[in-house]
Formats: sequence, structure tokens, C-alpha cells
Amino acid sequence: MDEAAPDPRHPLIERLVSQLGFPEVDTATVDAFLAGPGDAVLFFSENPAQHPESLDVAVILPELVAAFRGRLRGAVVSRASERELQKRFGFARWPALVFVRGGEYVGAITAVQDWDFYVSRVQELLDSPTRREAAVAAARDNASAAGESPAAT
Repeated sequence: MDEAAPDPRHPLIERLVSQLGFPEVDTATVDAFLAGPGDAVLFFSENPAQHPESLDVAVILPELVAAFRGRLRGAVVSRASERELQKRFGFARWPALVFVRGGEYVGAITAVQDWDFYVSRVQELLDSPTRREAAVAAARDNASAAGESPAAT
């Protein structure tokens, strides 16, 4: 973690935590949050003064969670842990919504997008396998194509 305290959270991002009940996660608590049931989305805002689109995403996120009626749980990543967790999830642009299922990465949406893109992309991500599920399926398909027993993978 950075030694300097991060900037105070913008009121629109603070609203997610204090009024709407989104948990704030950091490097110590993110895995416990991600271990919960179903799909999760992590909101990486970075500094809204440098990335003002973060404020738009702070307004869009609760609408997305509501639109997918209980299929999606959201959390705000603490500013002090964002850079460390960015390395783990591998996105390059701010702000970011990172989608995870069963602790495994599914995908990300970065920058601000229009509503129709969010809806179609979130639906696609909810229907997509995690990286691990995709790797297991590919290994199974490769073993099958090679005439090996699927139990051997």
C-alpha cells in the first residue's frame, strides 16, 4: 500500500458505500467478498480528479446491479488497494468494472460506455466462463480431440 493517504473519496463514490450499501474491499478483504455467491463486480475508480469518468461509472454501477436483479453483487475497491489489485486483474484503463465469479476473473469494462453497451456486455460476461473454466474446457476439448480420456486432464 502507498504510505501517503489517498485522497478523500468523492461524494458520488462515497454514496455507493454509505447510502447504497456497497462494501469497500481492499487487498485483505477482496477474496472474502469474491468468495460469496454468484457474480461480483469490483469498481476501480482511481482519482476522479484525474479520471472524471469515474463519477459517471459511480452513478451507472448501482443501476447495472439493479438491472440484473440479484445476479450481480458490487463492491468499491479502496483507493489504497487499487494499484495492487489492478495488477491482479490486469486492466489498463480507468475507471474499471472488473467481473469475477467464484474468485475467478471473467472480464472487465473500462472507461465510461453508453447504457446499451453496458447491458449487452454485462449479459455477455454473466454468460461467459471464467478464465479457469475456459482453460479447463479447452484442455478437455484438446484431450478429447487427441483421443485421451477426459479424466486424464
